[in-house]
Amino acid sequence: MDTKLEPIVKIIQEKFSATFEEFRDEVHLFLKPEQIVDALTLLRDEHKFELLSALTAVDYYPQQNPRFHVVYQLTSLAQNLSVQIRVPVNGTNPKVPTVTGLYGVANWRERELLDMFGIEFEGHPDPRRILMPEGTEGHPLRKDFPLGYEEPQFT
Repeated sequence: MDTKLEPIVKIIQEKFSATFEEFRDEVHLFLKPEQIVDALTLLRDEHKFELLSALTAVDYYPQQNPRFHVVYQLTSLAQNLSVQIRVPVNGTNPKVPTVTGLYGVANWRERELLDMFGIEFEGHPDPRRILMPEGTEGHPLRKDFPLGYEEPQFT
C-alpha cells in the first residue's frame, strides 16, 4: 500500500469500521450503504479526493448475498492517490444513498446503474432511464437477464 494512503485507510477503518483488501497495489475499502455519503465527504473535504473517476457496479450471482457491489473509484490529483470504495448491497430491492450532492458526475452514472443493474439511488434528483428506452423490461447487466436475440423494443 502507498505510504501516503495508509493513514487515510486507517482513518476510514476507525471511523466507519470499514474492512479493506489490497490487490495489485490497489486498496479496496468496504462500507455499508448508509456510510457512503459521510465517507466520501470525509475523503473529498479532508483528504483532497476531488475526483470521482468511476462509479460502477458488479453483479456476482442472483443467489449470492450480497448480490451487488457498488464501486466508487476516487482520485486525488493533488496527491496522486487512488482508492476504491465498495458498497455491498442485496439483490432484492438494492438501494444506496445518492452522492450527486458531493460529485456532480455521479448524476448520470447513478442513472446508468439504475438502468443497467436496477440499483436505486435514494434522493437522486432525476431517477429515470438514461440508456434503455422507457418501458424496457429488466436490467441488461444483471446476470439473470435473458441471453440471445431479442426483438428491439424501440417504437
